[in-house]
Amino acid sequence: MSGRTTDAHASAMQELFKVIDALLAPNGCPWDKEQTPQSMCDYLAEETFELIEGIRAGDIKEAMEELGDVMFILQFIATLYENQGAFSLKDSLEASAAKMIRRHPHVFADTQFDNQEALLDNWEATKKEENKGSDRKRIFDSLPKGLPPLLKAYRINSKAARNKFTRESDEGVELQLEEEWKEWKDAEASGDKNAMEQEYGDYLFTLVELGRRKGIKANSALDFANQKFLSRFAKMEELAEARGFDLSTMNINEMNSLWDEIKTLE
Repeated sequence: MSGRTTDAHASAMQELFKVIDALLAPNGCPWDKEQTPQSMCDYLAEETFELIEGIRAGDIKEAMEELGDVMFILQFIATLYENQGAFSLKDSLEASAAKMIRRHPHVFADTQFDNQEALLDNWEATKKEENKGSDRKRIFDSLPKGLPPLLKAYRINSKAARNKFTRESDEGVELQLEEEWKEWKDAEASGDKNAMEQEYGDYLFTLVELGRRKGIKANSALDFANQKFLSRFAKMEELAEARGFDLSTMNINEMNSLWDEIKTLE
């Protein structure tokens, strides 16, 4: 990265800090001055989801704008902490850089790994060493409690696999998936709603693991499926309107006919 680019980034971040300082000044914005790191969490989550949406949609302009919004909130939160005397953004960034250097000895030191599995083993060992003396003593203690369930299932399976607690082959997971499906059908036949919910969850959890082993992240895969459905449904509504139909009065066979027509146009 060139010095000019680095200077440009630093200048832009400094300009954003000036905006934040003005908002938090005595004659600044009353709403901003009432905020705390805790109160900003929901806004951070919302802006992050908007950024993800822009990235996955391939919308460069949206990704650029939302990335700026996320950066603003991160710098805003850092300023709130610094004003409390807790830490500064500089402290946070330096700690992160040091952490990444420790966890990548194959890049920043002379360490060599024979394969990616050995590299990931070292990553886990380094994290375990870092967590000594902290509350994060167990393998899953570092897993954020607020992760959405589908994303959490992926991270659980990934961490379990890094610690050798996984099926030996993809075929083993597929067999497990068949077993989970049978248990789901048994629970469905019983009519026990609690058992059905549990077995449905077990099936999903195993399906997430199968996807992980195939290089598929369940959370993003499902998001793409959601967007595909919404796009097709919107086009189906447009097609129905263009032909003078009211979608609310159409039966399932008529809607399926339009749906199939939309799919052939993709």
